Amino acid sequence: MNSTRRGFMKNGALALVGTSTIPGFLTRAVMAEASTAAANNRKLIVIFQRGAADGLNIVVPYKEQNYYAMRPTLAIKPEQVLDLDGFFGLHPALAPLQPLYRDRHLAVVHATGLPDSTRSHFDAQDFMESGTPGLKATPDGWLNRALQVESDGSRSPFRAVSLGGQVPRTLQGRIPAIAVSNLQDFAVGGRGPSPSPMSATLEQMYAYSFDTVLHGTGQETFEAVKMLKATNPEKYKPEHGAQYPAAPFGNSMKQIAQLLKANLGVEAAFADIGDWDTHQNQGNINGRLANRLKEFSESIAAFWQDMGDGAEQVTLITMSEFGRTARQNGTGGTDHGHGNVMFVLGGEVKGGKVYGKWPGLANEQLNEGRDLVITTDYRRVLGETAYKTLGAKNLNRVFPNAQVDPSGFLNIV
Repeated sequence: MNSTRRGFMKNGALALVGTSTIPGFLTRAVMAEASTAAANNRKLIVIFQRGAADGLNIVVPYKEQNYYAMRPTLAIKPEQVLDLDGFFGLHPALAPLQPLYRDRHLAVVHATGLPDSTRSHFDAQDFMESGTPGLKATPDGWLNRALQVESDGSRSPFRAVSLGGQVPRTLQGRIPAIAVSNLQDFAVGGRGPSPSPMSATLEQMYAYSFDTVLHGTGQETFEAVKMLKATNPEKYKPEHGAQYPAAPFGNSMKQIAQLLKANLGVEAAFADIGDWDTHQNQGNINGRLANRLKEFSESIAAFWQDMGDGAEQVTLITMSEFGRTARQNGTGGTDHGHGNVMFVLGGEVKGGKVYGKWPGLANEQLNEGRDLVITTDYRRVLGETAYKTLGAKNLNRVFPNAQVDPSGFLNIV
């Protein structure tokens, strides 16, 4: 079989990758859908830091004396932090984000996270992406449900896009999502059985799916990909002097910028960055964590710069499955914790502020005597961004039993 036309099943989602042969369909329907999606003119970008990032060394509570007592070699010294408000400061590797905070485009939410006691990466990520902590049977992701609740059935097939080899848990569900490893390859996510003749054309592969969602959008999706390729994505040049790191996450953020600028009706995009599980040799201002933060911050700052005026319609939010222990361990690292930190970046974000109630780091204030306490359910932050960016008004459907309500918003956006 030609390797540029192949189908496979993974995690119940049909994926079609490598589209060197695209059927020729009329463009009228896709153009109309892209225009419909663009009418709202707002986009939500979700970034997942997989591996449990150390929020206490990302946004440092440098006025907490016990922070230094618990981290004798890992703590960021007061003179090394990039001050935010006289109490908190950024890790120095996050220097590219400091101007965004100063210009009030970037907000911080501290002591936030998953209201579940699990310290399992697998379970915590599943709960955060499904939006239903403690419930493993949830069939779809919170972001897919956020797109469903206000769906009018006539949106662009590029409405939901993930940068990666498969559709993540966050975007799985009734609304079709497209996974893009790079803009020369793509995957179409949806639920349905695997096509049996592996040599089938892309159109025939769709015919073997029993999912009505796929039947309803497949033709337009392929035409949308043809339209995307017509923009010569391999020749894309970032604008406004933006320089992305030559690394996977930098490439993901660059491609999200490309997709948004292509005006294909993208409303929600997802990307992740891994290797945050710093049990050993975490480092302080240098080392493993600092290297992750450098790529993370440089990629996000380049994206913001590249988008230019278009950044005003974008809201970007970051999350990680849980934080790390307040005390360093015996191998120069930190172990699985609880409370963490989130960033919210955007043109309509009320930035330049650290949101959330700070619980303190005195020994008696720690969760189970070892972690930062969670004072803000992460779903309050996601719910506000989905409500105000995507127009997802039915938050009970997006986050069942979470009691996420506009009256409880932190008013970040």
